[in-house]
Amino acid sequence: MLYTLYELFHINIFQYISVRAGIGFFVAFLLTIFVLPKFMAWAISRKAQQPINKYVPNHANKQNTPTMGGAIFVGATAMSVVLTANLFNPYIVAGLITLIGFALVGFKDDLGKILTGDNLKGLTSRGKLILQALIATIVSLFLIFVADFPTTLYIPFLKEPLFDMHYFAVVFWVIVFLATTNAVNLTDGLDGLATVPSIFSLATLGIIVYITGHHIFSGYLLLPNIKGVGEVSILAASLSGALLGFLWYNCYPAELFMGDTGSLSIGGVLAYLAIIGKSEVLLVLIGLIFVIETLSVILQVGSYKIRQKRIFLMAPIHHHFEMKEWAENKIIVRFWMIAFIANIFALITLKIR
Repeated sequence: MLYTLYELFHINIFQYISVRAGIGFFVAFLLTIFVLPKFMAWAISRKAQQPINKYVPNHANKQNTPTMGGAIFVGATAMSVVLTANLFNPYIVAGLITLIGFALVGFKDDLGKILTGDNLKGLTSRGKLILQALIATIVSLFLIFVADFPTTLYIPFLKEPLFDMHYFAVVFWVIVFLATTNAVNLTDGLDGLATVPSIFSLATLGIIVYITGHHIFSGYLLLPNIKGVGEVSILAASLSGALLGFLWYNCYPAELFMGDTGSLSIGGVLAYLAIIGKSEVLLVLIGLIFVIETLSVILQVGSYKIRQKRIFLMAPIHHHFEMKEWAENKIIVRFWMIAFIANIFALITLKIR
């Protein structure tokens, strides 16, 4: 809408992505922080509460916490993007498909858990993976055939692309989507644990995407320049604002959980931003906390299958520290600190080419 006002009435301030991204941030933040109390009251009245895994230590007191708060910050983000972004930009369209598509997969999973009252009774692992892969494939094909997005692969520290993936890019991007969405989902196990690292990652990727779409900045930093991509930094800013509003209620002790509706949508957007910012490899550093959590599960399962021995007291790794009787808020804040430091390093790599 704001971009349309610029085009129709030449309100020049609305031509700037940075201005519309800032407005998008505050719109999403205010919408989320206003609607969430009403949603929580409704969720409690309908018993839409988080089923807790009985094997997780010290979480019995979280049993009656309402969930699916992700539906609110996803909706606030989508409304903010519609208000502030150029909806004729194919990268914005693909971004909205990503945000809403993965949220719907998570919503279906959350709904199954709530209706049965069992944390293991949502979508099957296979069913969830198939739906995630379907959304990822649709977005990847849209990028190639509608947005005419380049399929070259870039890695940190190199000025030129490593090689052109051609149609193999679809397979690679689907793997990036699946890895990122499930990594964020695994991390969402303590109050605010996934929320703040997601905000840090969105900020970093938003900056990268903005630079990638800016002819002068991308040239100065020797990054690829892709016309139109910078508009998607509005999506990154809007989701960051919505997550900050959500954090008001999700910080320790949480009054509300995001559910898979939120974690899968966040992971999908992070993967999408990394892809269009040509930072798929750098995403390992940007989302370091998510990588550590996922690796802890892979190592734990692999070790038990091969040696019949566990590496950690419990996986994902945040539960290991709970078992060691670390205070929950100490685990959370320390993980936030690691995420912040990792994102600073990721931004520093942009200048080392």
